[in-house]
Amino acid sequence: MTSEQTSASQSSSPQSNIQPPEPAFGWTDYAERINGRFAMIGFVALLILELLTHQDFFTWIGVR
Repeated sequence: MTSEQTSASQSSSPQSNIQPPEPAFGWTDYAERINGRFAMIGFVALLILELLTHQDFFTWIGVR
């Protein structure tokens, strides 16, 4: 096997040493990613609520 064949076979094989992020406490990349995803879901849910009811968020919480 030549060095070209070795490097080609290594680059095309899937990397099995990548581990998924594990939950942890504090300001971690995993926590920030999950927090951002839940914030996006909440924002879209609020927009859908306003579109369906024709009332804004402040009316729903009783400020106006």
